[in-house]
Amino acid sequence: MQPLIDNARTFGRRPEEFARLAEGQSPQVLFITCSDSRVVPALITGARPGELFELRTAGNIVPPYAPDRPTGEAATIEYAVEVLGVRDVVVCGHSHCGAVGALVRGDDLDAVPAVRDWLTRAAPRPQGGAGDPAVAEGVQGHVLAQLLRLRSYPCVAAKLADGRLTLHGWYYEVHTGAVLAHRPQTDSFTAL
Repeated sequence: MQPLIDNARTFGRRPEEFARLAEGQSPQVLFITCSDSRVVPALITGARPGELFELRTAGNIVPPYAPDRPTGEAATIEYAVEVLGVRDVVVCGHSHCGAVGALVRGDDLDAVPAVRDWLTRAAPRPQGGAGDPAVAEGVQGHVLAQLLRLRSYPCVAAKLADGRLTLHGWYYEVHTGAVLAHRPQTDSFTAL
């Protein structure tokens, strides 16, 4: 913890670098990814403060749209699309994902009931080789399922229909640093 505290102490000593951020934000991208500490959106993309609007959830799950039961995730998506006017949404899964791996393997999660119940929102259950520690197939399929789920959000559907929004599916390999993007033409994930 101490190195983090030391950096935080010196971070605020450069106010001239951050003064413009007080004027507001206008990110062009909503980046939806896992809460996993090995996935750092700004590091992966090279984004500076104000360039990415982030939504991080266990397993980068986009919950079903339910207007009668709002969630923090739905509010974040709606705010990014309607208020901030993001032009792109990236759903980025990653190799060695504990959440997707647990679903692929059918792990017993009774000891962590909040995690178990959250992961039920990932439906359909990701498929893939249970013996693959990277769970690549499962994660990539899961990314596509979350993109499909995003399309059910009214604000996303409307912006997609008029061409003001584009969805992207990414797969980040934590063990190599490589980023693969889903190519709808070939239904495959290939290097960016």
